[in-house]
Amino acid sequence: MPRFSANLSFLFNEVPFLDRFGEAAQSGFRAVEFAYGYDYQAKEIAARVAEHKLEVVLINAPPGDYAAGDRGLASLSGREHEFAASVVTALRYAQELKCPRIHVMAGLLPEGADAEERARRMRTYKRNLRFACQEAAEQKVTVLIEPINPRDMPRYLLNTQAEAHAIREGIGMANLKVQMDLYHAQVVEGDLAAKIRRWLPHIGHFQIAGVPARNEPNVGEVNYEFLFRLIDELKYDGWIGCEYRPAQATAAGLGWLYQLLDWRPTPAS
Repeated sequence: MPRFSANLSFLFNEVPFLDRFGEAAQSGFRAVEFAYGYDYQAKEIAARVAEHKLEVVLINAPPGDYAAGDRGLASLSGREHEFAASVVTALRYAQELKCPRIHVMAGLLPEGADAEERARRMRTYKRNLRFACQEAAEQKVTVLIEPINPRDMPRYLLNTQAEAHAIREGIGMANLKVQMDLYHAQVVEGDLAAKIRRWLPHIGHFQIAGVPARNEPNVGEVNYEFLFRLIDELKYDGWIGCEYRPAQATAAGLGWLYQLLDWRPTPAS
């Protein structure tokens, strides 16, 4: 059975961020991931990771000013220095946390962007990804790019698996891989099993959520048990991130995972 990590930006939001590490460990997870922990010192996070004997398997690079609408900087012309600084910050945290992967978000297209503007943004994106990969290679860190569906994130530059893999192939750096979020992929294009078979050697991380509501993965139109068996048969040796919005309390909705793993949490003393 594949290995599952708890995405602490989505799960265990019933408690403050630093307390989510303990909640994840108590619930049976041995790995965690999160988008943005930059409000905390890396050493604070590392202490919680060590205390609860967890691995950090993925973090995001800083996305810019999220409150102002930024969703990544990699394709934003004129903000290359800001992007470079975000990569340096992410790699510093990755080193402290012994995290082998960083997700670099592409950013949004402006309203009404035409084909010429999109092509210009894509050129910036590719230049910045080359820089990120070169910097990350020194730490043996993999850079991930992720197609995101336009329903949840309108105007995001990257939407399809084929486009992401074409970018990866064009850049041609060994430490650039695609983060395949099966929720986003199903919303945009479906045909998940065929895409997993085609691109698995170049997929650096999976994420899951139920479709269409983005709740627990055992509810909705995707047969995740089938996909987990397929991923296992294909000998994927990475992690699957649980990046979904719990319908109620996080722990109450983990029955799907315990059934798969034939495991139950030990009650807290």
